[in-house]
Amino acid sequence: MTVLVLAVFLGGVLTILSPCILPVLPFVFARSEQRFLTNGLPLLAGMALTFTAIASLAAVGGAWAVHVNQYGRLVSLVLLSAFAATLLSRRLADWLSRPFVALGNRLIPSTTSEGAAVRPLPSLLLGVATGLLWAPCAGPILGLVLTGAAISGPNTRTTLLLFAYAAGAATSLALAILAGGRVFAALKKSLGAGEWVRRSLGAAVLLAVLGIALGWDSSVLTHLSLSGTNRIEQTLLKFVKQGDMSRVSKASTALAVEGEMPALDGATAWLNSPPLSAASLRGKVVVVDFWTYSCINCLRSLPYIKGWYEKYKNHGLVIIGVHSPEFAFEKDPGNVRRAVDELGIAYPVALDDQFAIWQGFDNNYWPAHYFIDAAGHIRGHHFGEGDYEESEQWIRMLLTEAGYMHLPPPGTGIETAGGVQAAADLAHEQSPETYLGYDRARNFASRGGFVQDRLQDYSIPSSLDRNQWALSGPWSVGSERALLGTAPGKIVFNFYARDLHLVLGPGASGKPVRFRVQLDGADPGPNRGADIDATGLGAIKEERLYQLIRQSGAVAGHVFSIEFLDGDAAAYAFTFG
Repeated sequence: MTVLVLAVFLGGVLTILSPCILPVLPFVFARSEQRFLTNGLPLLAGMALTFTAIASLAAVGGAWAVHVNQYGRLVSLVLLSAFAATLLSRRLADWLSRPFVALGNRLIPSTTSEGAAVRPLPSLLLGVATGLLWAPCAGPILGLVLTGAAISGPNTRTTLLLFAYAAGAATSLALAILAGGRVFAALKKSLGAGEWVRRSLGAAVLLAVLGIALGWDSSVLTHLSLSGTNRIEQTLLKFVKQGDMSRVSKASTALAVEGEMPALDGATAWLNSPPLSAASLRGKVVVVDFWTYSCINCLRSLPYIKGWYEKYKNHGLVIIGVHSPEFAFEKDPGNVRRAVDELGIAYPVALDDQFAIWQGFDNNYWPAHYFIDAAGHIRGHHFGEGDYEESEQWIRMLLTEAGYMHLPPPGTGIETAGGVQAAADLAHEQSPETYLGYDRARNFASRGGFVQDRLQDYSIPSSLDRNQWALSGPWSVGSERALLGTAPGKIVFNFYARDLHLVLGPGASGKPVRFRVQLDGADPGPNRGADIDATGLGAIKEERLYQLIRQSGAVAGHVFSIEFLDGDAAAYAFTFG
């Protein structure tokens, strides 16, 4: 148990490396210039305790706990807005003091007043408000703890693990507070810097409140999570599982009710089925799989989804693939229909081009699997790849609950996937998903950076650091893709992973585009992916994910290049495995 708690604690410490911590940093740094014992420590304690309580209730209490938390978040947003006003302007704070800012000033005194905030209670209340708003990215460790809490019901073990995670996050934030306090103290020694620091903190708090109110903390920052953090968590995860967290997930014969199955009438079209509704599915066990056909994580999950469908379709199971597009070309019904046929998907697929079903489930992930019982209750969920044995165990549990007997044996016929659907080599995956459109691009190394939405000649630097990439030739970089003008054009990426994939498509002409792939300046040979030959030659014939490299021997870092021999090629995103 000690090793388990320590591993979960370290998982919480890693939260500081995740973009999901950004929304709460302004609230934390706003107290960093005060004494740590009477300000920073109570704030972090309030944040950790509140997160633990809310996470425990949400995991085991069903929908009512989620609704209660929403009211708490609204109160917290008002309170922190009042706090931001006191930082931005004392005159504004006085003018707005009827009625809310006056309450905010009494609970949370100005952080720059001499002798202010000498009592821990105001900071504790600010920590409680922050804990109500904090929504950390559910990486593998936190996801496993929350799953165990949902299945096993309330107990001291899962609450202790949730607190260990929150305490780990608070520890890393404590170091940030201590470092930030020194920085702000140095700034205040400069002439006039004290007022600037106070107002900057107020603006940061106000922006954080706005971002959380608009949902940016969960809908945007979650997708920016770094794969490096996830890899470290995967290493820690084996200690969590060795600590017998799996016993928690198998200890109960019933899954907690998470809510009612939302409506499906927002689909713009259906494939393989007439339109389905939540009411028409009563009496069946339903798995809803949110996916999109160029998502490598979704593709690697498909063999298991298809395996469950074939095995249990005659035993009361309905699988619905909700296709929610990431790129514009994935909104084309013809493209999706072709992908469904090529991937051998026989179960119903709802085209969710307007994200209506996605929003109904309050979903934020590709892939995401929701498990729904015969009465229409959501009884479990899983985000991302992995944990297929546990997911199948949930399916069998819900089918048994619904009265379906003589189920086929679990776990057969789903371990033989190849090509892009083969399981990732996480032990050697050190390169993150990388987008080529300027909205989400990072690590771009061509001199001068992006010129947005117009044709520009780019060049490749003499060397690239790990995970940097560059363009050569005339490219127009848009919000979600880079479009080559005339050939030749090249993309180079310094990567470390077994597999390299690139989402590609022909441009407006729709004509096939020939290309050649090289690895460290030579033909890929036995390291070729499924979509090229041993000399590296291939062609873009449709918009999809192309597997270009699969290392056949020991995995090592390489410089990948793809040269387009024809113009009008569109490149969207690199993914690895």
